[in-house]
Amino acid sequence: NRIRRDEMTASAPRAALQRGQIVAEARELISAAGLEALSLRRLASHLGVTAAALYAHVRDKRDLLRAVAELEFATLVDAFADTAGAAASEQIRAHARVYVDYARREPELFRVMFLFPPGLPDGQTRSEHELPAATEAFGLAAAAIENGVAAGELVTDDPLLAALTFWAAIHGVATVLQLDLGLTPAFEDRLVTETIERLLAGYRAPTTPEGE
Repeated sequence: NRIRRDEMTASAPRAALQRGQIVAEARELISAAGLEALSLRRLASHLGVTAAALYAHVRDKRDLLRAVAELEFATLVDAFADTAGAAASEQIRAHARVYVDYARREPELFRVMFLFPPGLPDGQTRSEHELPAATEAFGLAAAAIENGVAAGELVTDDPLLAALTFWAAIHGVATVLQLDLGLTPAFEDRLVTETIERLLAGYRAPTTPEGE
């Protein structure tokens, strides 16, 4: 009976390999072992196929990394979208927290995401390597700045420059927190708060003292 069961298992048809399955396995491999651990040969071994079988679904390693990045940015977009309807300053704070928390939670996948740039709005030159989901994520963050200007919460004559300034600062924080400096979680949270509040204060509309 055992021999018969083994024969049946061996002869059972294997499910057809799918691109989504390959991307998901690559994501897990990167998350667990790091970006440098990913190779098509190693990935094929994890999936129980030959490396050649992968090429029916992905062009090359960069195509695979692009698909992983698209998946991760889609998650970020969903989190950003959850803040819709809040005041602009609250949206900006929430976006910063989501961004930094993601970088702390998935440092290796965070590296993958920024192998591919977003496209910039307002007719700016677009890269051939632009990632649509990255563009969408940046668009949501930039829209929060624009909404703040429209509502009088923020003052700037160049919302795109302001959006890039906020991104550069928060990305810097996320990168610093990946250096394993031995900071406590509470201190890391203070760093995020300090950065975002200083930026908001710098762009905040000045108040006129009563009586003037």
